[in-house]
Amino acid sequence: QVQLVESGGGLVQAGGSLRLSCAASGRALSSNAMGWFRQASGKEREFVSGISGSSSVTRYADSVKGRFTISRDNAKNTVYLQMNSLKPEDTADYYCAAMRTPILTVTMSQYTYWGQGTQVTVSS
Repeated sequence: QVQLVESGGGLVQAGGSLRLSCAASGRALSSNAMGWFRQASGKEREFVSGISGSSSVTRYADSVKGRFTISRDNAKNTVYLQMNSLKPEDTADYYCAAMRTPILTVTMSQYTYWGQGTQVTVSS
């Protein structure tokens, strides 16, 4: 059974940075596409960023493009989300997810494994 554990969330002022980590256990996910999603209070969960199994393809939501960077360290079975220039509208619970395939998609229903989430709060 694959388990994903997010960490790195917290409270930060607008303009600040955070780095989220998603550590996988149970089996290696080096060939699986991985994604980050977020859900703000009262809103639907949305795609934030994803990385293909080969790391050759990355995608970002328009709202975070140029500010967030996704990366992975297969040796550590970990995916990261570097978040810079944070805005109050980035406040949400952030979730890591993994697909069964290496091909990246932004469609939430295509992700099989999910973490419990980590909270990010950006104060103005």
